[in-house]
Amino acid sequence: MSNNDSPIILAFSGGLDTSFCVPWLNETYDRPIVTATIDTGGLDAAARDALAERSNALGAIEHVLIDAREAFFDEVLKYLIVGNVRRGQLYPLCVGAERGIQARLLADVARERNAATVAHGCTAAGNDQVRFEVILRTLAPGLEILAPVRDHAWQRKDQVAFLEARGVPVPASGSAYSINRGLWGVTIGGTETLTSTGSIPESAWVLSASAFSDPQEPQTVTISYQQGVPTAVNGESAAPVALIEKLEAIGSRFGIGRGIHLGDTIIGTKGRVAFEAPAAELLIVAHRELEKLTLTGLQQRIKEPLGLVYGDLVHEGRQLDPVCRDIEALLSSSQQRVTGTVRCGLRPGSVFVQGADSPHSLMAASRGKYGEAAGEWTPADALGFSKILSLPGMLYTRAGGD
Repeated sequence: MSNNDSPIILAFSGGLDTSFCVPWLNETYDRPIVTATIDTGGLDAAARDALAERSNALGAIEHVLIDAREAFFDEVLKYLIVGNVRRGQLYPLCVGAERGIQARLLADVARERNAATVAHGCTAAGNDQVRFEVILRTLAPGLEILAPVRDHAWQRKDQVAFLEARGVPVPASGSAYSINRGLWGVTIGGTETLTSTGSIPESAWVLSASAFSDPQEPQTVTISYQQGVPTAVNGESAAPVALIEKLEAIGSRFGIGRGIHLGDTIIGTKGRVAFEAPAAELLIVAHRELEKLTLTGLQQRIKEPLGLVYGDLVHEGRQLDPVCRDIEALLSSSQQRVTGTVRCGLRPGSVFVQGADSPHSLMAASRGKYGEAAGEWTPADALGFSKILSLPGMLYTRAGGD
């Protein structure tokens, strides 16, 4: 099959940009279009069916849906949890982290269909164009990559007119907000996030719009971990994907995990986006507390900056770099004793860690009681320790002639 006859594989979300790409690519290149949706969370059965129907109505010859939620957890989210990853000390990469998985599986779809071309609907202004293309070029350097909206500067009103002129479905545009949803949370962009000064209105929040107008009674939730991986909620075991979805349902009722992230985009500008990540907030807060109980101070100090670097690489679509495997190895090694249960008190807008318990508790291992009684040391040992620790300062003062 020549390149002119092979299909173009289009990453398909069903929104305006990717809907426009189906007939435009077909007409411009006179080649069949295969749409591919890589499900990394946020799609129910009705949404999956609607995507297939829209693809067919737009003229694609085939629609492929791949459930990648488990792979997304195993290859990415697990390390974001054990690394306690937050970009800008706030944003848990709730959308964007999945682009690497999506690009990898998009390349697989192309290979299975002997396709030489893949396409996406990203604009020139965002991060996703970089993530998709870095991954695709790393995995399959020979693939041709098309980005019609970016490369031909199509505006939204012109895309709508293009679709209407051909009598094909135009995605509903009733919301003033751009919403992306996945397993790790939701991002919301609108007029307010184009500047640094204001918040989105209460009605624009997707998961937690009634969390403060109709507040829930306080609740306690327990989260259990086995070697850093969450395994149970309130004593009920669950696979990671189901566990995350359960925590999202619980946390969203309290407005937990809301934020507006202001940070650096991959292309070097400042960007701002609102987000809701209740499951990520609960899992990272609880995991970090369990690490404080089970890891040494040096373990925590060494892994913290590596978690930040790892988050940056995932954010930039560079998780295929071999250094990520090295960081993952250290993160995994550090979790050998991060097993136990954390109790969290939930109130509207807040998570309060009530306590943690582990069979590997370093606190329980000591015979001493902080601030109360010496354990493996004597009062004389404590006196000598303080003297030795003060030596550098004493010598510095003496050398200065003070």
